[in-house]
Amino acid sequence: MNLSNNIENYSPNGVSITRAAEEHFLKSLLTSKDDLVIRIGIREAGCSGYEYYFELDTDFDDNDFVHCFSGKKIVIDKKSLNFIKGSEIDYIDDGINQGIRFKNPNAKAVCGCGESFTI
Repeated sequence: MNLSNNIENYSPNGVSITRAAEEHFLKSLLTSKDDLVIRIGIREAGCSGYEYYFELDTDFDDNDFVHCFSGKKIVIDKKSLNFIKGSEIDYIDDGINQGIRFKNPNAKAVCGCGESFTI
């Protein structure tokens, strides 16, 4: 991991998205219609109270946080951003463990499976 790259990309009022995560999301977007974006959000669920979700979307507005890369977009609604601002979104591929991981400084606890968190 390149620490200087992480510091350069750190956004206390937004989120930082690693190159590995961008490449993972790009694979999903390249097989979809050109106008789709990846929407990342938070909803009440899971064993710890909140969980992250990802979905393809066709719309976003001026209140959304928008991360542009390779001609594509990742968007996060304002309410969800309040729960994850300052986070780093990464993609991990470690043998059988692979997927998107959040390093969320706002999470007070994360459940054992890593799918949900408490604020």
